[in-house]
Amino acid sequence: MIKLIPIDTLRPGMYVHDLNCEWMEHNFVRNRFTIDSEETVAEIRTLGVPEVWIDTERGLDVADAPEQTESELAEAGHSLAGDAARPAPRRPPRHTLEQARRLHGEANRIVRDMMGDIRLGKQIELEQIEPLVARIVDSIFSRQDALLPLARLKDHDEYTFQHSVSVCALMASFARTLEQPREVIREIAIGALLHDVGKAQVPDEILNKPAKLTDAEFAKMKNHVVQSKIILQGTPGISNIALDVAAQHHERFDGTGYPNKLKGEEISLYGQMGSIVNVYDALTSNRVYRKGMPPTEALRKLLEWSKFHFKPELVHAFIRSLGIYPSGSLVRLESQRLAVVQSQNEDQMMKPVVKAMFHTRGHYLPPETIDLRRSQDHIVAHEDFAAWKIDPAQWLPE
Repeated sequence: MIKLIPIDTLRPGMYVHDLNCEWMEHNFVRNRFTIDSEETVAEIRTLGVPEVWIDTERGLDVADAPEQTESELAEAGHSLAGDAARPAPRRPPRHTLEQARRLHGEANRIVRDMMGDIRLGKQIELEQIEPLVARIVDSIFSRQDALLPLARLKDHDEYTFQHSVSVCALMASFARTLEQPREVIREIAIGALLHDVGKAQVPDEILNKPAKLTDAEFAKMKNHVVQSKIILQGTPGISNIALDVAAQHHERFDGTGYPNKLKGEEISLYGQMGSIVNVYDALTSNRVYRKGMPPTEALRKLLEWSKFHFKPELVHAFIRSLGIYPSGSLVRLESQRLAVVQSQNEDQMMKPVVKAMFHTRGHYLPPETIDLRRSQDHIVAHEDFAAWKIDPAQWLPE
């Protein structure tokens, strides 16, 4: 049984199921392990997390601790549905998936080349970035869920570049949901695309190390935020909005973030948005040291952490921007069919449009597009593409 317990009740003999923080926020080799000493308890407490998940079948228990369930996100979905029930804005003609693919590929190439130039000591030229960002923002306004499923498809060796592009698209979508002015969305997206440029100063052997980082390596990794700020401050034409996104995307609402341990409203709106989006994309991405989690599970994590690390209203708005079951994610229906989410129904967030294409008995089905608002079938759980050996690239929303 998986339970959430306060950090001050942790003791030797318990089995940690989840340290309840990002992998890069701690320096343990694994996220799941048996606590063998008081020294390990003390080390966990230095992480600053207020709660951790334990597995009571593999270690000691704590009475009356809440169990892990799917209900949190479902309940949030029902409450968010009212927020999303207002009429959707009029949209221009929809971008095709092929247009989104071309834009996504071009963006990855531009960011990869830019990071290479930074390593050679060259300055960022916003003139090369701004037209790309304008097209990304146009794509989000045209079809909000076209680029976002592509954002989850990353190669291990190019994670840093692809993560920047993903965060850019997600931030533009988030800002649109918050009804920010279009010119502000453009600056937010520029900051998101450039938020990790400081990683150009971090050696590849640290960026892609599959084992535990040394304390010195860990400090150098975290210093990328400071380096990003320095690089962008030296970039002619960079806005304060873009600078806030890059300089504050690792700060946390409860003051446990870095590099400046800013707290609450000391963090700008744009920095708070960046911290939410950065965590979401990191959680859902496959890395050399761990497998990414399904989007719905990552959203549940954000909702849980909004008690401490993030402003709850902003987490709710981010969930609205993606949907409870984001487009491109895999879900299981009550009929025991697996389906890929195609698009959102903004008035009923728990009932998106899906494409059923696989049966849990282990065989493919003729693809069928289903609007769950008009179907007796409904979603019972999110699923993992890898667990079913299904290639997500073959089932992207059309």
